[in-house]
Amino acid sequence: MQAKELVEFLEGKALQLRRHILEMVGVGKAGHLGGSSSCAEIVAALYFHWMKIDPENQHDPERDRFLLSKGHAALVQYAALAELGYFPVEELKKVKTLGSMLQGHPDMKCTPGIEANTGSLGQGLSIALGMALGLRLDGRKSRVFVIIGDGELAEGQIWEAAMAASHYKADNLVAFVDKNDVQATGPVKEMLDSNPVADKWAAFGWHVIEIDGHSVKEILDALEEADKVKGQPTVIVAHTVKGKAFSFAEHNAAFHNGVLTQEQYLTAKRELGLLKE
Repeated sequence: MQAKELVEFLEGKALQLRRHILEMVGVGKAGHLGGSSSCAEIVAALYFHWMKIDPENQHDPERDRFLLSKGHAALVQYAALAELGYFPVEELKKVKTLGSMLQGHPDMKCTPGIEANTGSLGQGLSIALGMALGLRLDGRKSRVFVIIGDGELAEGQIWEAAMAASHYKADNLVAFVDKNDVQATGPVKEMLDSNPVADKWAAFGWHVIEIDGHSVKEILDALEEADKVKGQPTVIVAHTVKGKAFSFAEHNAAFHNGVLTQEQYLTAKRELGLLKE
């Protein structure tokens, strides 16, 4: 596949992920639309191109690992796993219902393809580092990818893990910071300002790359760069838009875990090409 074709393919996958996210949120019930949609291109690039994974051999010890530390955005991961065939797409209709394999946060005991329970914010990077070091001890070439929210950077455990990853030279670990600048109750800078994000990670000894988190090309270029880094972990600071592709939700904290009206739902369907004007 040529570079342009690959970018267009992955952009199409990101659109499909957002369509699934919309249907999982639906009308009249709370759902994490904002943070799920902000990292759709990153998840699409990892799952549908970059990572070494096989839905037919889910426990292959040589597979790459993916963790969604900001586990409240599970809808985007569920959408990707369903599209890849880890479980039937029809299961997406049952998300957050009693007895469903798809709960409000990723659960490795319920959902095929989930590597660790996440969503208790601040813990995902520590888990990812443990996996990366374990893989290295086993002599495996697998890599570990983790997405962290920028609101999550307020958690002290993130920085303990960041310091340890640098100390142990975990160059098989790649973290994405989904820097959409909005957390559950408002702008990050008004809650506990974590800026300047890139400078902080650099000070902790990480190789830092900054990108437009909605540019598939920049995501792929960053992953290629990270693959060549030796002796230190890599963090990709991805500047994104909370609620991306949903006009009423973009930059809007109300849709961190918001409830859609019927009118908003129909607006979103039109914006995603699911309804004609």
